[in-house]
Amino acid sequence: MRTDYYLSRTGEPMTVATDRRMTLKEYLDYDDDTDTRYELEDGVLVEMGAETPLNPRIAMMLVFIFSDLGMARKLLAIGHQIEVRSRYATARQPDLVIHTVESDEALSGSEKVLRLGAPSPLLVVEVASQTLIDATSRKRDYEQKPSEYADRGIPEYWLIDPDFAWVKVGTLADDAYQFETFRGDEAIVSPTFPQLDLTAAQVLSAGR
Repeated sequence: MRTDYYLSRTGEPMTVATDRRMTLKEYLDYDDDTDTRYELEDGVLVEMGAETPLNPRIAMMLVFIFSDLGMARKLLAIGHQIEVRSRYATARQPDLVIHTVESDEALSGSEKVLRLGAPSPLLVVEVASQTLIDATSRKRDYEQKPSEYADRGIPEYWLIDPDFAWVKVGTLADDAYQFETFRGDEAIVSPTFPQLDLTAAQVLSAGR
C-alpha cells in the first residue's frame, strides 16, 4: 500500500491510503463525519485548505444579489459539484453556481455532480483563500479551475480574492477566459448580468 501525504488545515500532514484509486461515485458517497471539504485528484482524496469565515458570507451575499436581479432561487446553488476533464481533479465544487434551467434539471433527483456532457451552468464563483501564502491554492484558483471551467463551456467565471482585494470577472472567448479586474469602489461589469449594481468593495466586505 502506498501512502500519500498532504497538509491538513491545521498544517499537519493528512495521510490518505491509496492502495487503489477512488472512483467518482465513491468520492461522492464519501463521508468522514466532519465538515472537511475534499476534492478528488487523480483518484486521491485531497483536503481543501481552510476557508476564512468571509468566504461563505460572500457566497451567501451573492445569492441574495442575484436573486434580487430576478434569478430563481432554485438556480442558485452552494455545494453543487461539477465534473471536469483535468489531470488535477475529477470534480470541482465552486463556492456558488448559477444554473441554467437545463443544468439544474440535470442535477434533479439523486445526482450529486453535474456530469460531463450535461448542460453547463451560467456562471460559477470561486472565493480564493490563502493565495498570498499558499502557492498550491493560488495555482488551483488562477490556473487550473479557469482552464477546467472553460473546457466545460461555462460562459462566466468570477474569481474573488480577499487577499489581493480584487474581483476578477472572466468571460469565455475562444475556449479561454478573458479577465477584467475590479477593485475598491469600481462597479463590477458582468456580461451575463448587465443590470448588476455592485462594487468590488461591497463584494469583498460581504456587504458590510
